[in-house]
Amino acid sequence: MREYELYLVIDGSAEEDAVTATLNHASQLITVGNGESNGQVIKVEARGKRRLAYPIGKRLEGQDFVVTFQTSPQALPELERALKLDEQVLRYLIVRLGED
Repeated sequence: MREYELYLVIDGSAEEDAVTATLNHASQLITVGNGESNGQVIKVEARGKRRLAYPIGKRLEGQDFVVTFQTSPQALPELERALKLDEQVLRYLIVRLGED
């Protein structure tokens, strides 16, 4: 199991229910993954709403979140696929923390 951080920028005009659903779905994919992953979410940090440096799909505001988690590397492709398909997610970045 490796430790990662997921940086998310979610649509600033999204309802709180939609934001919660997006975060819950990402957390579920981290913990369950493709059936073989037993990952865990360590921390979810909301960084607040901010004006974007440039428009992304005609959206000018985004809500920033940082999710720290542990999982196997095999669970990441499914997580990335789900984030790409989610219309509320404007941008995301997964960064591996630490060394082996």
